[in-house]
Amino acid sequence: MRLEIKYGTKVIEFSVEYRDRKTLEISVEAPNTVNVVAPLGTQEEVIKKKVHKKASWIVQRLYEFRDIEYRKINREYVSGESFMYLGRNYSLELIVDENTKSNEVKLYQGKIYIISNTKSEAVLEKLMESWYRNKTLIKVTECVEYYKCMFNIQPSNIKVKEQKKRWASCTSKNELLFNWRCVMAPSDVLDYIVVHEMCHMMYPNHSIDFWNMLESILPDYKNRKAWLKKFGVRMDL
Repeated sequence: MRLEIKYGTKVIEFSVEYRDRKTLEISVEAPNTVNVVAPLGTQEEVIKKKVHKKASWIVQRLYEFRDIEYRKINREYVSGESFMYLGRNYSLELIVDENTKSNEVKLYQGKIYIISNTKSEAVLEKLMESWYRNKTLIKVTECVEYYKCMFNIQPSNIKVKEQKKRWASCTSKNELLFNWRCVMAPSDVLDYIVVHEMCHMMYPNHSIDFWNMLESILPDYKNRKAWLKKFGVRMDL
């Protein structure tokens, strides 16, 4: 569902998604997207009032995103193309072997190799996405294992999925859900994404207590968050 409000001379359009949760959350994403996640049954007028209350912040965020270069990456899946993994760009080496029975992707000696029996971009894209999904699950699980000693609550599950509008989320059952693109970020930024969601097991909102807890674990979280804000739009296939 899409709604809009007027703020001075500006019109702020935003999407609304209803979920089984207690609090309302507003997010702004590059290049010009405003999203609201609201508890089930929340009236439209209540949502509009909440958005209007945050309108100044929303407008400022949209203004900041204007300075970020945002382009959809058009992949051709040819040797020499660059792919991000843990914050570093790796050159692709495509090896087409019509006789191979199992297509695969591997990172070897500073390059990402795709061994495939076809040049089909659709097939190669699925191979890369599957590789990223697997790597994200491995790295995120390692990260959760490292930081879990700092929490009294433990995640009930860890999943990697398609999340176009967010990097990660924490459900009311303490399931941690991660965008498969997360492993494209540097290790310290990936840590920030993971710890951010683990803190939501304690505080399902962005209250002062939430940010204080995050800072107690990652004192430099603002720098990591800033990297994600600036370069996260480039983390895609």
